[in-house]
Amino acid sequence: MAIYTISDLHLSLGMDKPMNIFGDNWENHDQKIKANWNKKVKQNDLVLLPGDFSWAMYIEDAKKDFEYLNELPGTKLLLKGNHDYWWESLTKMRKFLEENNFKNIDFIYNNSYIWEDKIIVGTRGWSEQEENAEKIIRRENLRLELSIEDGVQKFGKDKEIIVCMHYPPFNKYEKLELNFIKTMKQYNVKTCIYGHIHGEATKEAKQGKIDGIQFIMASSDYTNFDLIKI
Repeated sequence: MAIYTISDLHLSLGMDKPMNIFGDNWENHDQKIKANWNKKVKQNDLVLLPGDFSWAMYIEDAKKDFEYLNELPGTKLLLKGNHDYWWESLTKMRKFLEENNFKNIDFIYNNSYIWEDKIIVGTRGWSEQEENAEKIIRRENLRLELSIEDGVQKFGKDKEIIVCMHYPPFNKYEKLELNFIKTMKQYNVKTCIYGHIHGEATKEAKQGKIDGIQFIMASSDYTNFDLIKI
């Protein structure tokens, strides 16, 4: 049972928001993702989607996007991105899944999952430079710690932990107590997946092993709309 990841699908199957305005590589990107997905993912695999899944403003408007995802093989775990305005409480989102018979999708939201010998946790994160950035990062770092604690308490301390974030975990507050990486190191996290970055900005993306953690940047346009095996 393999684990894959791809971020920033930016689907808009139920609305008119073409992604090719951001570049020719986005032309029919949903079909590119689908083709690559079907080549790799089996029904008993897991796919982690760390944010910006759908452009819909309300979850009901994202139904076609969820139908698209539900028809693809594997179990899918979604994390909130900065453009996922449709995101609701966990109770409401799971009710939406149940009402529409979407049985192979769930959410990472102040919780954790076990997949074989690995614990899946995460939070949206933050890296924008604005007046209240420190407050937001402090909150998101606390959510990350709570998600990890939930996994450790439920599934034990001997499991490998995979962290999903939407924003890159690197920011100007790296040396402060609210550092995401410091929290990951405290819990011996081995892998961190993130997205959010597109276009020219991907040239500055930090990847590979840093401080003992393997960082993977999974934005779909950066991976050529393909999935990365973890």
